[in-house]
Amino acid sequence: MPLHTKSPEMDNAIASAAQWADEKGIHEQLTWLRANDPVRRFEPEGFEPFWGITKYDDIKAIEGRKQQFIADPRPTLGMKGVTEMIQAITGRKHIIRSLVQMDEPDHMKYRSLTQSWFMGTNLRKLQGRVDELANMYVDRMLEHGNECDFVQDVATWYPLRVVMEILGVPAEDEAFMLKLTRELFGPEDPDNERSFAPEDFFTVTQEFEAYFAELSKARRANPRDDAATLIANATIDGEPIPELEANGYYIIIATAGHDTTSASTAGGLHALLEHPAEMAKLRADVDDVMPTAIDEMIRWVTPVRHFMRTATSDYELRGKTIREGESVILWYPSANRDEEIWDAPFEFRADRKDAKQLAFGFGAHVCLGQHLARMEMSAFYRALLNKVDHIELAGEPKYIHSTFVGGLKSLPVRYRAK
Repeated sequence: MPLHTKSPEMDNAIASAAQWADEKGIHEQLTWLRANDPVRRFEPEGFEPFWGITKYDDIKAIEGRKQQFIADPRPTLGMKGVTEMIQAITGRKHIIRSLVQMDEPDHMKYRSLTQSWFMGTNLRKLQGRVDELANMYVDRMLEHGNECDFVQDVATWYPLRVVMEILGVPAEDEAFMLKLTRELFGPEDPDNERSFAPEDFFTVTQEFEAYFAELSKARRANPRDDAATLIANATIDGEPIPELEANGYYIIIATAGHDTTSASTAGGLHALLEHPAEMAKLRADVDDVMPTAIDEMIRWVTPVRHFMRTATSDYELRGKTIREGESVILWYPSANRDEEIWDAPFEFRADRKDAKQLAFGFGAHVCLGQHLARMEMSAFYRALLNKVDHIELAGEPKYIHSTFVGGLKSLPVRYRAK
């Protein structure tokens, strides 16, 4: 079935989680859209219509207009009737209210609470521990012998431990946090234990909230030097953070804080294995090439597939009018392959310096943890290259079924220690 048509099949495909597990197929579709219909109105079955935005400059322009394009009421793609269902079951507008769902003035007030944790002095304080964990998880990889599933055995656990230490979640609860993250971000994936039924999805958030309610109680009684203590005791406009927003804060750090870094770390290794000349380039000059290689890995993977924004007034874009109240979906993987921005965008280049990738978003909602993610990935790859002499694919990679946050869910590799 050709996806480069005006047919309903194309609309349905772009909203299909299974389609997003086919890297080649989804990029063919996005490439066609950039060239032929970069501002396209989609009407997939079971979803409210939306405008699909696929060009780099258009996404940046929309992200830069935070008053004209807002996150609320539709921050991510959801099936028709979901908002009404949430209100009927929970009595609230969003099942989670985090920075993702917020606009001004709330967004900046809440963002400012933890921003310093992920920048400057605090990051420098974390460097030693991040390096230690990177070496520890490469050692664990080597303990598997000469083969492992890099996603399931290594890339998943390393960023998880980093962010759980920042948050203040003990190591024994990591598996529980990981399980809930996967169910929240990829409920459509056939390997998840729960179904995509709404009641199961609500149960995931309830389990998160119950856990963090106890954590908040503990941190109010016995404060520590962690992000949980900050959230549990923080105030906005002189009042304690409401429970919904506090839980949302915990959940966004506990999920996005590791899942996207795991995806970029695993996808980055896959890219290096498919492009051995780039691996050789990185090995030959780690200090100079590492910063650009990390950004290229993040561009290549772009784990956050989209966010949505809703227009507060009419907006003209490439000869089309996005009306007040209509929503747009910003396809970040498409922006990061835009031929007008990138030289040979489908080539992985460890020393690429020609543009700034948009995997972390742009503008007011740019990713809070982007500097931490780069630090973690750099530390890990330094440890890996220092301890592993050779590495190669040992099986077929598999991808998560998800329209929102995606990446590899399996990467079998074979390797040899130095």
